[in-house]
Amino acid sequence: MAKITIAIDGYSSTGKSTIAKQLAKTLGYVYVDTGAMYRAVTLFAMRNGFVGGQDENIGALVKLLPKVKLKFVYNEALGYSEIYLNGENVEREIRTLEVSKHVSRIAEIEEIRHMLVDIQKDMGTEKGIVMDGRDIGTVVFPNAELKIFMTASPEKRAYRRYKELLDKKENVTYEEVLANVENRDRIDSNRTFSPLKRADDAILFDNSDMGLEEQFERMYNHALRIIEKQKDLSIS
Repeated sequence: MAKITIAIDGYSSTGKSTIAKQLAKTLGYVYVDTGAMYRAVTLFAMRNGFVGGQDENIGALVKLLPKVKLKFVYNEALGYSEIYLNGENVEREIRTLEVSKHVSRIAEIEEIRHMLVDIQKDMGTEKGIVMDGRDIGTVVFPNAELKIFMTASPEKRAYRRYKELLDKKENVTYEEVLANVENRDRIDSNRTFSPLKRADDAILFDNSDMGLEEQFERMYNHALRIIEKQKDLSIS
């Protein structure tokens, strides 16, 4: 079977990772959550006092970037890969609201984006990959055979995220989560380097009122059609 690159972009809390994981598992592809990479760098910055305290020291963070080692390790029990920061599994730590408050600020730093984009491009050289994030179809894989852009109303996205955090026993309010979603939208869409935007050839998915099963079926069918087309092209 011909392999393609699938790039999934979109706003926070639109369910990009959930759909991307399911697509990758069904197709037998590699799944990469680029948001986890930015969250891991954010956690590193917070632990070292570069953000999240009274003072912000981005210059010091940039100098220490060579010491930030990220890797994904497949968890057979879960059926997907988890991210490790300098040898430590930080999958749970990076999903907190506190990390969410700072990740957009970290993600707009040019040196960090350059470092992570280079890693992401290397991951996709063999195709057969599903990658989600903010700039996958525009910067990382501008030639991806399938590009998807996911969106939903801020209120729907905040409610989904709020429920997730409550399930993890975090002490948060819906108002806090909505404010975080709206703030991340503003920063992600207006940053100078690699802003969040829909690629011209990306398929728009507004899942405000769409269930996971319907989303998956639509995306999976898109992928199958493109894979079949690539197979025909290789034969001819």
